[in-house]
Amino acid sequence: MNPNNNERVSVELNFTCAQLLAKLCAELGDDDPAAVISRALGLLEVAHHGGKTGRRLCLVTEDGGSTEVMF
Repeated sequence: MNPNNNERVSVELNFTCAQLLAKLCAELGDDDPAAVISRALGLLEVAHHGGKTGRRLCLVTEDGGSTEVMF
């Protein structure tokens, strides 16, 4: 698969995934589900690659604390 190819493909989602995708699209103000999926997969890739190289992905809380993201 060519990563520089912008050709569209179809993906089947179960009902729960479709609901979550619709919710995220609305919350992010993005009407392109493919863009939301791409952002989510990018984040997953960062976390996965970091785990393989001994790094951790953390979210910083409003009070300055942090929460590790684990998959």
